[in-house]
Amino acid sequence: MTTKSLKKILVANRGEIACRVMRTAKQMGLTTVAVYSDADKHAQHVKLADEAYHIGPAPSKDSYLVADKIIDVAKHAGVDCIHPGYGFLSENCDFALACEKNDIAFIGPPASSIEAMGSKTRAKEIMHQANVPLVPGYYGDNQDTEFLQAEAEKIGYPVLIKAAFGGGGKGMRVVEHAKDFISALEGAKREAKAGFGNDLVLLERYVTKPRHVEVQVFADSHGNCVYLGDRDCSLQRRHQKVIEEAPAPGLSDELRKEMGEAAVRCAQAINYRGAGTVEFLLCGDEFFFMEMNTRLQVEHPVTEMVTGVDLVNWQINIAAGEALPLSQANIQLQGHSFEARIYAEDPSNDFIPCSGHIDALFTPNESEFVRIDTGIDAGDEISPFYDPMIAKLIVHDDTREAALGRLSKALEQFHLAGFSCNVNFLHNLANHPTFQAGAPDTHFIEDQGERLVAINEQQSVIATVVAAYAYAHQLKGESSSPWQQLTGFMLNSDAKTTIPFVDLNVHAVKTSEGFKISLDGVDYTTSGKVENGLANLVVNGEKIVAHINQTDSHITVMYKAQQTVLEVIDKHYISEHESDALSLAAPLNGTVVKHLVEVGSTVTKGDAVIIIEAMKMEYTLNAPHDGVLTSYCFAEGELVSHGDMLAIVEEPEA
Repeated sequence: MTTKSLKKILVANRGEIACRVMRTAKQMGLTTVAVYSDADKHAQHVKLADEAYHIGPAPSKDSYLVADKIIDVAKHAGVDCIHPGYGFLSENCDFALACEKNDIAFIGPPASSIEAMGSKTRAKEIMHQANVPLVPGYYGDNQDTEFLQAEAEKIGYPVLIKAAFGGGGKGMRVVEHAKDFISALEGAKREAKAGFGNDLVLLERYVTKPRHVEVQVFADSHGNCVYLGDRDCSLQRRHQKVIEEAPAPGLSDELRKEMGEAAVRCAQAINYRGAGTVEFLLCGDEFFFMEMNTRLQVEHPVTEMVTGVDLVNWQINIAAGEALPLSQANIQLQGHSFEARIYAEDPSNDFIPCSGHIDALFTPNESEFVRIDTGIDAGDEISPFYDPMIAKLIVHDDTREAALGRLSKALEQFHLAGFSCNVNFLHNLANHPTFQAGAPDTHFIEDQGERLVAINEQQSVIATVVAAYAYAHQLKGESSSPWQQLTGFMLNSDAKTTIPFVDLNVHAVKTSEGFKISLDGVDYTTSGKVENGLANLVVNGEKIVAHINQTDSHITVMYKAQQTVLEVIDKHYISEHESDALSLAAPLNGTVVKHLVEVGSTVTKGDAVIIIEAMKMEYTLNAPHDGVLTSYCFAEGELVSHGDMLAIVEEPEA
């Protein structure tokens, strides 16, 4: 391959990865081009790019997944290279071929390598030939339901159904019992088809209590290939990673070297070029090949932090035909790094994704120890059409213990208002004794249950006091007239302001220094100030620093890593408790995928009734009580909004 100068790059992606690629490209002197859907016309990656082009409606199948549209933009804009990011078209061999045919450098591996690893079934065959250990399973093309069910019986339950062309936990189901196999297979195939355009699945023995350890490899077109250390990605929920670290803790030097060299053999077996990741299941000192991702990984920053290498810079240079700048002997790891994925989701409600308007955003200061990769800002909208990850918080220090401490502190400084996010959940993880002692297995989050989403009640009380202070302070500032304030008037008594928080008994009395806040009969002395969304207060003699966001209906206090939302009663207030029984209302914006019960059928409380898809995941809604399904409110394929009633189950008459 001859070396050529790359001058203009199109990033065929969106969100934080598009912004991250553009930052490096700009540092290298390249002109950057963005593409965007209807939902992303005001997105940060569009603002960051030198040029931007519209490519279609919000659904990714009509925009970011349409290769012809992106190639047309590339030719019109005169770009000489395309970076696909991850997801979307990053592992689409047809897209890579289209780039080659149009003399556009694809910043990724050859189409043949993508094709070889794109099918998990073929990848297993190649690894078997390379004598890489495999988990027992079925990796063939026969997709007949009865045949697959028979293969599952041979493998033995529990069995894992995986999308052959998928990743990120999508199109994946763990089946514990034979009676659940067919419905799980149908769900996995639907999700795989929607997410990757191919519903081929494979079956594997479900390995209990493994760790997920992966190796970053890099190859050039001159025959060189190296590995840049390993990462532990065992902390997962719904088979999706939430915290990753490099290097993987607890590995001997011999095992680390063995896995690294095996990863290099994997890359060499398919004539790889560029950045790739070989994923292994680690069981004690044994490891099994899981898959190879022929792209840049979400968690690549932790490798960058411990190696000092800009992997996107390497990607661009190698796509231009240059050789790797370092040999294996010259790659040294320094210190330890963690990455926490910050999602728009509600951990207390089974991590259901959220969408909406970002009312406020406060992040820790970036430094050599703290890095933030994101594609959002205050005022942006989180769309229901895409993955709910909104930012990555990356930290680095000399030791694992020190880096974990930095992660905990940085999470306490990452504050967001407007919808639920998983920052408190991540903070609980970072401070869990088991995780602090070393990487647990991939079932750790599931096994912990409710403990990882627990709320610190003392912090909630402090947050409520802060919110009451902010409300009283604002009320006082709006008018000095007693006729405009919610205070009672009694001779020789302090003026008391009622703070109208829903379901709380809160009062404030003005003092010479601030307010005396009474919460359920307990008094708190407060003083300080609230300016530009930052509360600097002294509460009962203790300094409290919190971020705060106020709207007509809510006050959100972001104290340490915890978000506390206080509803404010007004004349339009309707208690949310009135909707507690509406379990067949849409929990988020999405699309109706399947009606599971015929209209007129009798259902039992808990029966699955309807499936919706949102943010690339499926959600099943169940009957709230025994009764008869009388109607569906939306047809299959129709879009629904948060709160829409999806089906009606009427209780049987006596």
